[in-house]
Amino acid sequence: MALPGTRARGWVRAANVAQRRRLSEDAGGTPSPAPGSQRAALYVHWPYCEKRCSYCNFNKYIPRGVDEAAMRRCLVTEAQTLLRLSGVQRVESVFFGGGTPSLASPRTVAAVLEAVAQATHLPVDSEVTLEANPTSAPGSRLAAFRAAGVNRLSIGLQSLDDAELQLLGRTHSASDALRTLAEARHLFPGRVSVDLLLGLPAQQVGPWLRQLQELLRRCDDHVSLYQLTLERGTALFAQVQQGALPAPDPELAAEMYQQGRAVLREAGFRQYEVSNFARNVSPGAEGGAWGCRDPGTGPHSLAALGTHPFTSELHFSQPSKGLDWMKSFQMFLNSHWQQFEHQLTLWDVFGASEEVKVLLEQCLLLLDHRGLRCSWEGLAVLDSLLPILLSRLQEAWQQRPSSPVPGG
Repeated sequence: MALPGTRARGWVRAANVAQRRRLSEDAGGTPSPAPGSQRAALYVHWPYCEKRCSYCNFNKYIPRGVDEAAMRRCLVTEAQTLLRLSGVQRVESVFFGGGTPSLASPRTVAAVLEAVAQATHLPVDSEVTLEANPTSAPGSRLAAFRAAGVNRLSIGLQSLDDAELQLLGRTHSASDALRTLAEARHLFPGRVSVDLLLGLPAQQVGPWLRQLQELLRRCDDHVSLYQLTLERGTALFAQVQQGALPAPDPELAAEMYQQGRAVLREAGFRQYEVSNFARNVSPGAEGGAWGCRDPGTGPHSLAALGTHPFTSELHFSQPSKGLDWMKSFQMFLNSHWQQFEHQLTLWDVFGASEEVKVLLEQCLLLLDHRGLRCSWEGLAVLDSLLPILLSRLQEAWQQRPSSPVPGG
């Protein structure tokens, strides 16, 4: 079926913008990489949704109508301003999150990417990810987003059980989700990630594992497992508080997570973040959703302009949370510690700690000639490990011998 003329023309313009960006880089060659402090990842927030899901407390709005031309201008202006003020010379990835950014037009996505490319260097192979919901992402629309410059999709499936989807307030069915997934894999082969929730009220391990196994028969090479968090102010929280639904069982949720990890590992997936798993992907090419699950509230939000709902954020090459945080922490300890602290070794700091000794004995942490790192088992309780390590690091730092004063 032919597309409506105005929409088709808008998508053609989007494709032309993306093509100009590719041709511009091909003609000018590949610039030298910018220093680490001048590289960044850009998060662009589309705050609008068709409806509010029962579990979601993200910054989003359910409008009667959206003036997308005004939104587009604001997003472009904010991205340009943020990049200019930050001094960033190279944007290595762009993540369109929300909200439901697949409700935005491909023309808006292309305009933001063009603005970024004009303000700084946006390599032609930069990862450009778009979050998409099945009901707002038919195949023709996904193709238009690809033409606009998107090269990775993150699909919010959440469940393959229609009763669970209804409980969550999702607008799609399991069949909708699988159809969108198949279309996405055709258009973005090897670059589609899917989300699956665990720990729902009354959810059981066996049926949930069967969902995961069904997903593995149909999905691409990226899977994210997220445990449901009951957020105050959401409809689901109120239902549990009022006794209309049973509270999620944390022990069952932990079992789902552990068994899910085992299933994914057996299927050839490598866990590269606390919730994220990838298969047949080279290091550094994993999904780009890191640190962007809760925009504007995490410790990684280093720069954001404006108080309006369509805030873009710039994430520098610094730690966010979860395994990303641990990776950066380990990299610092194992590679740069001696440059930072000449008097104390990692063994001095952590080897004498009784708490750390217990974690080493439990094989949750590893400390040897390669440095300090988290084991596969320890990854499941990472949030409990980090405070212990940071507390010990602070204590050792405060107790270290004072450095001699030059010339004293």
